[in-house]
This record gives sequence, structure tokens and C-alpha cells, in this order.
Amino acid sequence: MALLGYARVSTPDQSLEPQLDALRTAGCSVIFQDHGVSGGSTSRSGLDKLMHTLETGDTLVVWRLDRLGRSIRHLLEVVGVFRDRGIELRSLTENIDTSSASGRMVLHVMAAVAEFERALVSERTIAGLKAARARGKRPGRQRSLTDDQCADALRALREGATEDALAAHYNVHRRTLQRAIHRLRAARHQQAT
Repeated sequence: MALLGYARVSTPDQSLEPQLDALRTAGCSVIFQDHGVSGGSTSRSGLDKLMHTLETGDTLVVWRLDRLGRSIRHLLEVVGVFRDRGIELRSLTENIDTSSASGRMVLHVMAAVAEFERALVSERTIAGLKAARARGKRPGRQRSLTDDQCADALRALREGATEDALAAHYNVHRRTLQRAIHRLRAARHQQAT
């Protein structure tokens, strides 16, 4: 019966240290890690190794529940697998321990609230994007080349300039230039038809 820890951060510039410190303080003998891996990833090497290491009677300790599951459904599936294998789960931040009935109930309630919160954020984001489009805004990253620059680049290509030279001139990658010119040609073709 071992206490095993799992820590994860989504981006390479985030630090695992706060999680690792908390897991060590909780008494974890081994800590599995995923650094720079999104919770949405279906394959996480640290989590995969952990799942193969856990044995009946072990307890998995996480700093927060969202470090373990990529969604509420996934988290509950993992907890179900743990239950079937006789493995307990403890979350330090939420103070949840599935070794008790109240801990299992709190886990399910918190999972439902978290799912609800994510759905609200998604709905607000979609509504904001629709409102921006209705006002004539184009949300998202701005294009690297304007329509005028694309037209100039297309003329230069016809006159013998190379894509590499034009990409360097506009300070963009050659593939960015190719996509911009392709977009311009498609727009002109659509206007012609």
C-alpha cells in the first residue's frame, strides 16, 4: 500500500514545483509527472506509467482533480477504474478522499459543478464571438499579410521573384506567404464566378 503522486502542468513554461512540494509533504513515495501536456491529451506518458504502476491498496494523490482528468467524464472513468482495482484517490486542494462515502459523494458533486462551469464559459465565449461577428469584427489572430501585400506579392511572383525572397521581404514564413496568396486567388476566383 503506497502513496503515489501525480503532477501535471499544461505548458512548458509552467512550474511543477508547487505541486511536487505539496505531494512530497503529503507523503508520496513516488511522483509521476507530465510537463507541458494539456489535460485534453488522450495520451500522457506520466499518467500512463502511473496507471500501470498502481496496485490494489495504493492511494493516488493529486494536487487538484483537474490535474488528473481531461474532462469530468474522463475523471469519473478513471475513478471508476480505481474503484474496480481497489485504488483510492486523494485530492489535496479539494480535500477529497475516496476511501470514505462522503469523499466519493463530494467528488461527484464537485465534478458536476466543474462541468457546469466549463459549459458556462464555453457558452459565453461562443456568444461573445457571435456578437463580435455581428458587429463586423473578425475575432482571432490577425493575418500576417494584408490583402494589398498579397496582391503585391502575387504580382512580384509573376514578374519572377521567388517565394523565399518575398517571405523574407514580408518577414513571414514561406508557407504563410503561400497560404495568403492561395487565399487571394480563391477570393478572386469566387468573385469571378
